[in-house]
Amino acid sequence: MNTLFNTTFESEEASHYHNDVHLRPRTYDLQESNVNLKLTIVDTVGFGDQINKEESYKPIVDYIDTQFENYLQEELKIKRSLFNYHDSRIHACLYFIAPTGHSLKSLDLVTMKKLDSKVNIIPIIAKSDTISKSELHKFKIKIMSELVSNGVQIYQFPIEDEAVTEINSSMNAHLPFAVVGSLEEVKVGNKMARARLYPWGSVQVENESHCDFVKLREMLLRVNMEDLREQTHARHYELYRRCKLEEMGFKDTDPDSQPFSLQETYEAKRKEFLGELQHKEEEMRQMFVNKVKETEAELKEKERELHERFEQLKRMHQEEKRNLEEKRRDLEEEMNAFNRRKVAAETLMGQALQGCSQQPFKKDKDKKKLTCQTASQAGALLFTYDWYCRCSRPMSHR
Repeated sequence: MNTLFNTTFESEEASHYHNDVHLRPRTYDLQESNVNLKLTIVDTVGFGDQINKEESYKPIVDYIDTQFENYLQEELKIKRSLFNYHDSRIHACLYFIAPTGHSLKSLDLVTMKKLDSKVNIIPIIAKSDTISKSELHKFKIKIMSELVSNGVQIYQFPIEDEAVTEINSSMNAHLPFAVVGSLEEVKVGNKMARARLYPWGSVQVENESHCDFVKLREMLLRVNMEDLREQTHARHYELYRRCKLEEMGFKDTDPDSQPFSLQETYEAKRKEFLGELQHKEEEMRQMFVNKVKETEAELKEKERELHERFEQLKRMHQEEKRNLEEKRRDLEEEMNAFNRRKVAAETLMGQALQGCSQQPFKKDKDKKKLTCQTASQAGALLFTYDWYCRCSRPMSHR
């Protein structure tokens, strides 16, 4: 582009590690003598660098459609000013082809097929000085053959105007153009020329026997610039406009070839849109109701599980309470029985002591017998009492 317009554009070198393709437009105001040109250059940064190249063409197509849409919105305004409108539509696509000498890549064929109905495609073989003249000629023939066999429609220079018929016919035969670019001026013979120097010689950019750069510049900037603009508006934009209006429900005639009413079309489209909106609203409402029902069912299920868990814990608590009550009753019965035995023991001990005090003057034999019996009973009573005392005292006092 610098060589084509003989200037140096501000450009940032893009890396080849982008995750996707994005377009970078830049607008410049060029002036040569008394001719002013407003030029917009759009770089397709990252094109062809991804491993999966299936969707590489989509950002380019979307960008072109966006410019068409902006122009259409300006046209549909009640008060429009197309004369002062900055037309950002793409008028020419310079599609660079790698000088491999083999067939076109599948990415090139798919991309050009997607773009041929939206922009004027001019195929260019870049760095054409890397292959020989004979290989370059065969490569051009192979490229044009593959484009025709795949149904890719590239821009053909018009031959209807008698003033440019001859030159455009010869230029169509040179497609795709094989170009070389360079801003370096070297001395060739007795004059300075833009060229690329090699150990074996030099390749002059503006020498038509070396490359097709001059042909490209003549066709693009001098002879067919207005035709490129006209083709963009009359062919590509009109196709986009017609498809867009048909999507909106507008048409030239109805099936009976009767003129249609714009108001009726608008009302019909409005009713259709409102019907679709209401249908989507009903779907969303039904979806919301179903979601609420599912949530309620889940909550009820969790509530049932919690209730079952509560009932289980309640039964376990009642069972433990019943066991504790039984143990308490058994303990009370043991305490009552112990108290009864204690009272009985104390009563027997009192009776024994009372009996010994009332009979002091019996015979020695009887006295000895009584004393032995009393001692025996007292020993039993003391044993019983001592057992009670040891059971009732803490372990530290036993």
